[in-house]
Amino acid sequence: MGLTADPKTMAMPQPTAMLRLIKPVTWFPPMWAYLCGAVSAGVSPAGKWDLVILGIVLAGPVVCGMSQAANDWCDRHVDMINEPDRPIPSGLVPGRWGLWIALFMSLLAFFLGWWLGPWGFGATVLAVSAAWAYSAKPVRLKRSGVLGPGVVGLSYESLPWFTGAAVLASGAPGWPVVAVALLYGIGAHGIMTLNDFKALEGDRRTGVNSLPVTLGPERAARLACWMMAWPQLAVIAMLVYWDRPWHALSVLSALVGQFLAMRVLLRDPKLKAPWYNGTGVALYITGMMITAFGIRTLGIMP
Repeated sequence: MGLTADPKTMAMPQPTAMLRLIKPVTWFPPMWAYLCGAVSAGVSPAGKWDLVILGIVLAGPVVCGMSQAANDWCDRHVDMINEPDRPIPSGLVPGRWGLWIALFMSLLAFFLGWWLGPWGFGATVLAVSAAWAYSAKPVRLKRSGVLGPGVVGLSYESLPWFTGAAVLASGAPGWPVVAVALLYGIGAHGIMTLNDFKALEGDRRTGVNSLPVTLGPERAARLACWMMAWPQLAVIAMLVYWDRPWHALSVLSALVGQFLAMRVLLRDPKLKAPWYNGTGVALYITGMMITAFGIRTLGIMP
């Protein structure tokens, strides 16, 4: 007996398959970014821990999980080529269950976002809209190797960072918070480009013009490294300008570690992209939290 199931014989999805569909491994980046935002706000979380916890749950399991379900539903034909053992093409999540799960989680996101106040709810609407625009036709931003990773990077890093700061501060955060949140979101474009390597063949055959498809693996990897590096250099310069030399030095150390990992990546981008996502990206997000602590007393600047 094979590992996949005939969708015609299954009326309900398997619980473990539904969990695989929303991909818990992908929840961490937006959860971490929301926490970075909360730290950078410069506001004590005392009496607001419920907003911190709710925001983390909303950013990770709910909104990010929803985006994964929506993406898998819209990509089910591509996944038949790239990864036929995924829950939808394998039949473990049969029929239109993938779509219903994504829609239900979208509504759940709106409900939970309402409790975060106007800033949190507005950000939730924007995040859910971006997730569907990325995956679903006729917009389907993922067909562009520039717009697709850009939208995901901003949604995974910039938006939850800004939201965490705004919710805790009960208002718009200062420009230092906005600036570093935007820079780390731009840098995540490179991370998302590396993530596209695993779907190279299916993307090529189905008209998804990811950068690995349009530029080739080697050039796409070099561009991804550049996209990850320059925003961090800008953050380091800003930390120095704000008289945070030790934080700047710490972020620089994390970036040097990334440069060493990038050298390994560029030797064989297709093979080493998953490895880099487990090493270089860890250093990237470490720099995010260091930066958050560095600017927390600047978060109230107009």
